[in-house]
Amino acid sequence: MWYHKPVINEELLQSLPNLKIVASSGAGIDHLDLNLLSSYGVKVSNTPFIVSTDTADLGMALMLASSRRLVEGYQMAVSPDTEYFPANWLGAEVSGATLGIIGMGTIGYKVAERAKAFEMKILYHNRKQRNKEEESAVGAIYCKKIDDLLQQSDFVMLAVNLTPQTHQLIGKRELQLMKPTATLINISRGLVVDQDDLVEALQNKVIKAAALDVTYPEPLPRDHPLLKLENVIITPHIGSATKKTRHLMMENMTESIQAALTSLPIPNEVL
Repeated sequence: MWYHKPVINEELLQSLPNLKIVASSGAGIDHLDLNLLSSYGVKVSNTPFIVSTDTADLGMALMLASSRRLVEGYQMAVSPDTEYFPANWLGAEVSGATLGIIGMGTIGYKVAERAKAFEMKILYHNRKQRNKEEESAVGAIYCKKIDDLLQQSDFVMLAVNLTPQTHQLIGKRELQLMKPTATLINISRGLVVDQDDLVEALQNKVIKAAALDVTYPEPLPRDHPLLKLENVIITPHIGSATKKTRHLMMENMTESIQAALTSLPIPNEVL
């Protein structure tokens, strides 16, 4: 599977009685019905660890681009109407700011490693607290309650898997808890955020800005209000989109397929 295609449904499974494995690219498995696949005796694999470095890099890129208003700056610099650069055109500092990471798995932890180099104060919320050694290595502070993280952070970065528990995890209540100077960054899945509530919060200056690598749907309808807001950066779900990583993803998928066909242990099997 690449970009969630083909769609794995009962009709397809019934037409492929000898199917042994579905090898899916990327880390997310929210597009797969694991119970349905298991009922047909079909194994599932993904490529969760390979994508983490590039996705963390993109998370930092979105944070920097949003805080320093790079898209707006580029448009100003190349506009045929620009006669001078205003002296009061200002962005926000990243170094020394507070970053709240929601989802401290492999990707979230790599974001924290990068944020440490920017001398950021790092808060995180996760189902399970990391051990003290891991926290100390990146200087991260655990917030058992997501509300505490939202209230303190200058940047909130979402790095969770999409599950029933994280579906629309960030909505009106959560956005109102954030600082009016805060930026929301989403590198997980579009459905983790209630987009209608996000549009309202951005329009009414409940939060300052948003930087999104993921939306729902993808791409957004061309008349969607998120596409018209100056305080939003949207990229086309390119967290893992580097030549090296995509090649390694293909290699991983091939290894899993070969293992399944020869009845060997499957690398990165989703259980």
